[in-house]
Amino acid sequence: MRLSNLADYAVVTMSAAARHCGGARVSSGQLAEETGLPAPTVQKVVSKLTAAGLLRSTRGVGGGLQLARPAAAISLAEIVEAIEGPIALVSCVEGDDCAIHSNCSVKPHWPIVNEALRGALADIPLTRLAGTPEMTREMA
Repeated sequence: MRLSNLADYAVVTMSAAARHCGGARVSSGQLAEETGLPAPTVQKVVSKLTAAGLLRSTRGVGGGLQLARPAAAISLAEIVEAIEGPIALVSCVEGDDCAIHSNCSVKPHWPIVNEALRGALADIPLTRLAGTPEMTREMA
């Protein structure tokens, strides 16, 4: 499994936003500058993360972006799903878009695999991703 670039950028953007947690709101321009990502990419990612309820956007003076919940309550799975949709290794579980779907002995097992993968990502909180490598080792 490999994340799309946009999902990767969402994780990087959320990690940067988490480092502002408890502080003033931050703009998408500031997040772009801090992460080194192009501003239009950060704006696209921020739009999806806001729609998913992971970021909150406030307009006007003193406005900006902030996490919608504490960083410890946001998981890697939620961030990935905000960009990619449901986490699944194969798409045949939701439909019949497979040439061998009628006599596939593996299909009944994919939901278990998909749930294990989602569970592993759900166990990684944003706080762990936002920390420095030294902090992450101490938390492990």
